[in-house]
Amino acid sequence: MFLDELTLASLSSEGVVPDETGSIGLWRIVVVKNLPYKDMRRVGKVPKFLAQRLFPSAMYSIWLDSKLRLNADPMLIIEYFLWRKKAEYAISMHYDRTCVWEEVLQNKRLNKYNHTAIDEQFYFYQSDGLLKFNESSKELVLPSYVPEGSFIVRAHTPMSNLFSCLWFNEVNRFTSRDQLSFAYTYLKLRRMNTGKPFHLNMFKVYMES
Repeated sequence: MFLDELTLASLSSEGVVPDETGSIGLWRIVVVKNLPYKDMRRVGKVPKFLAQRLFPSAMYSIWLDSKLRLNADPMLIIEYFLWRKKAEYAISMHYDRTCVWEEVLQNKRLNKYNHTAIDEQFYFYQSDGLLKFNESSKELVLPSYVPEGSFIVRAHTPMSNLFSCLWFNEVNRFTSRDQLSFAYTYLKLRRMNTGKPFHLNMFKVYMES
């Protein structure tokens, strides 16, 4: 478990402190310092997208947002989302939106990020060829252009690692709203690597009422 010093101090004040081995329960605690960004949302993109850099010996990684809890054996998750689908990267579709145009409007409506920064990113993507999602297109390469993003399962293959790094690059140079850059990153990866297949499993998620 990676914690900054402020979070560790907060846990300690609540009586949750590492034991003599430096662990809290099953978690081995690593205190991170010299964080690359002041924006903690952007800092969170480092483990989200660059697990292959943090854990170079790992063959797989699973990302869960803080709103989720892992209730199954991780190997069963890898088997279900990757091995059964012959995929190297699995991510859920957004439960409501499929088009980046809709996601841009929703981010502005809820003031998720500075509107000017969102526009700058969106206009750049359009100028570089991003089109509206059209589910009736004969050349449909994704079932949706907007991921939910809270759950990602990856094999650390060369193409999966490349996609993760390219996606991180977009979050680094534009807004931290990674749902805005997913489709652009994926489509550009395909366009620039026509002879190298990238096996993506983009699956539906069903919301409980």
